[in-house]
Amino acid sequence: MSFTVMVADNFHYGDENETYALGPFDELDAAVSAAMHIIDEYLESAFKPGMTAAALYDSYKSFGEDPYIVPADPDEYRFSAWEYAEQRCAAICSAGRV
Repeated sequence: MSFTVMVADNFHYGDENETYALGPFDELDAAVSAAMHIIDEYLESAFKPGMTAAALYDSYKSFGEDPYIVPADPDEYRFSAWEYAEQRCAAICSAGRV
């Protein structure tokens, strides 16, 4: 089975013209890593010293990219870009750096 990471733009939510594909990936783990990397890149570029996790997360939800994996069997594995981003925002801001 192969997996594709579809990357939507939170700023243009719902606009399919603003979505692109990465892959295919032979392994789910590789697709998940690619999706996480996209989120991490945005958070690294948006983080400013002293920023709260809530502010960084709001920035991501407004302007970051929202990767999702297809095909995905929700019974087998579920990846949520927003959940991952929220966790990373908390970790980044509690450490005070990326």
